[in-house]
Amino acid sequence: MNMIENRYGIPRSTQSGWFKNVRLTSTQKKKLLQNSKSTLIAARKKAVLWHNTQKEKRLKEAENQATEIIKSLDIADKKLLELTLAILYMGEGTKRKLETSIGSSDPLILKFFLATLKTLYNFDFKKIKCQLNLRADQNPEKMKHFWSKELNVPINNFGYVNLDKRTIGSKTYPQYKGVCHVLCGNVAIQRKLMYLSEIFCRKVIKKYLGA
Repeated sequence: MNMIENRYGIPRSTQSGWFKNVRLTSTQKKKLLQNSKSTLIAARKKAVLWHNTQKEKRLKEAENQATEIIKSLDIADKKLLELTLAILYMGEGTKRKLETSIGSSDPLILKFFLATLKTLYNFDFKKIKCQLNLRADQNPEKMKHFWSKELNVPINNFGYVNLDKRTIGSKTYPQYKGVCHVLCGNVAIQRKLMYLSEIFCRKVIKKYLGA
C-alpha cells in the first residue's frame, strides 16, 4: 500500500476498501514481506547518511567558530599562555606529589605541557623524566620509542614502566599507546599553577554566579 500511495497518490484508506476481499498466496505474502524489509533497510541507510552529513556540518561549524576565536587571541601573550597551562594543570596535573608533572594518553596535551614549560620557565629539558603506564600486552621498549619520538624527549629520559596486570588476556587497540607521565620535578611551578587556576576560577565564579 505504501508503494501505491507514494507512486500514485491513492490513500491507504481507499486501498483498504479496494483490496479487503483480496486473498494473497503465500508467495505473494513472502514477496510483500521482502519488499517491506528492503524498503526499511533502504530508509535506514538513507537516514544514517543524512545524520552523518548533518554531523559533519555541525563539526565543521564548530571548527570554524573555534578558529575565529583563536585568531582573535595573542598566543605570544605569556600571561594568557600561563593561565591556559594553569587550567590544564588543574584538571590533568599531579597535585599530591611535590613535583610538577602531568600524565596523559594524548600526545597533544603533553606536547603543549612541554612547549609551555620551555616558553614560560625556560625549563632545562635534560631534567625531564618520563614514566609509562601500559597494558599487559604492550611492549615497553616499543612504547618508549613511540613517546620519545612524539615528545622529542631522549629515550634515556624514560625510566619506570608499569604493566597493568589487570589487563592480562585483554587485547589492546593498536591506536592506544598507554599513558605517559612527564615529570619536571620543580614543585614551585606546580604551586604557582595551582594558585593561578584556583584564583582565576573563583573570580570567574564570583563575577558570573555571584557565589
